[in-house]
Amino acid sequence: MSDLLYLDHNATTPIDPLVCDAMLPWLRNEFGNPSSIYGLGRRAAAALTKAREQVATLVGAQPSEIIFNSCGTEATNTAILSALAIDPDKRHVITSTVEHSATIKLCEYLATRGYEITWLPVDAQGKLDVTKLEAAITSETAVVSLLWANNETGILFPVEEIAAITKRKKVPLHLDAVQAAGKVPINLETLGAQYVSLSAHKLYAPKGIGALYLNRKARYTPLLRGSQEETRRGGTQNVASIVAFGKAAELATAALLTAPEHIAALRDRFEQTLLSTIQGVRRNGAAEPRLPNTSNLTFSGIEAESALLLFDQEGLCCSAGSACSSGSINPSHVLTAMGVTRDEACASLRFSFGRTTTEEEIDRALEIIPRVVAKLRSAQPVGGSPVQFAA
Repeated sequence: MSDLLYLDHNATTPIDPLVCDAMLPWLRNEFGNPSSIYGLGRRAAAALTKAREQVATLVGAQPSEIIFNSCGTEATNTAILSALAIDPDKRHVITSTVEHSATIKLCEYLATRGYEITWLPVDAQGKLDVTKLEAAITSETAVVSLLWANNETGILFPVEEIAAITKRKKVPLHLDAVQAAGKVPINLETLGAQYVSLSAHKLYAPKGIGALYLNRKARYTPLLRGSQEETRRGGTQNVASIVAFGKAAELATAALLTAPEHIAALRDRFEQTLLSTIQGVRRNGAAEPRLPNTSNLTFSGIEAESALLLFDQEGLCCSAGSACSSGSINPSHVLTAMGVTRDEACASLRFSFGRTTTEEEIDRALEIIPRVVAKLRSAQPVGGSPVQFAA
């Protein structure tokens, strides 16, 4: 692991040692069911209360507004389906063309069930035109569901303007803040969204635990019915992972004071060096507003999948927004929505940094990437497609 160069924090994050330490007792001796009334159960219930407070503090909410669940995808599905169930006569959903698959797949399914879906476009910089959002809202709109921060480009949507529009139009708003939480300041108390999705594994906590922020004034119907989470999400709570989520949120709250600026400086040095030293490199999306940790770059003349295989041999982990070499897999829907061509999308890589990323790691990446790009370009046949390299 000491040789691992991990630049894929938007995919998932390593578990912080302090988070792991907080979690372990609840996997060993403190195994009680938080619904039990004896001491073992009461201690588990108290741990849930503390974690709820920690997560609420991170996003500027009341503890009672945090509902623990399995992941961001569950939170997103719960929010949209709850809004539709509350007003069953309203069969119109507004979202964007660059959403996470949790939203896209659900909306595609809803379309097969007779719901009208409005897919808001973005411009070449990945930005959303809020005037188009306002124009799309009708008396039939049940919910607006949009990303806070894009997982591929890091582009931040203007959530304050979006929330003001939906409030004025009296339409419920769901925001997917899975990538935003812990990377940019969030104050849900003043924002005015009804639902917000969160996920712990983007915050140096385990996978398989998430949360839905439910505004205390919002109407709601649960996706999973049961007695837990004040009847708002059935199923015995995953105490150990919830404790981990709470500790991760506490650490993220403290890190917000300094980490974003430091991470952005690393990203900018990384990005500017590659743009200035390698020909045919372009950033995808606006420079700002954007997450401080995300850089999406097109390297013309290469195949991203082949680059990932060669990077892996060097211990470098990053992501491709698309898998295009077979010819049967579509390029990144995010880049395509921004007007990026198929060839450009298939030559694009996402690098995402974290609190543990060091200057030395950036130096190492800046040595590996140009060398791999040069190797891929030199192997490309004249007039042909980029060559793929086997691992």
